[in-house]
Amino acid sequence: MPIDRKLLEILRCPITKQQVFPLSDVQLATINTEIASGHVLQVDGSAVTKAIKEGLITENRNRVYRVEQDIPIMLEDESILTAQFKDF
Repeated sequence: MPIDRKLLEILRCPITKQQVFPLSDVQLATINTEIASGHVLQVDGSAVTKAIKEGLITENRNRVYRVEQDIPIMLEDESILTAQFKDF
């Protein structure tokens, strides 16, 4: 189930304070392809090993937060920097 629109209006990246938006299908597919190939790291350096079903991306498109069971995981160490994806 998608994140509630009202919650999205108030959510902000805890690092940059930017608004966050749902990942598009294309962005999600790109990230999941890279996860499947074993090339995605969280900010803390740990590998992302399971596909993301839903995620949020910062306004400047530099950071992704996964959403699990309709709960945004807005922790810096568990975020994913998009610089590791070519042409993202």
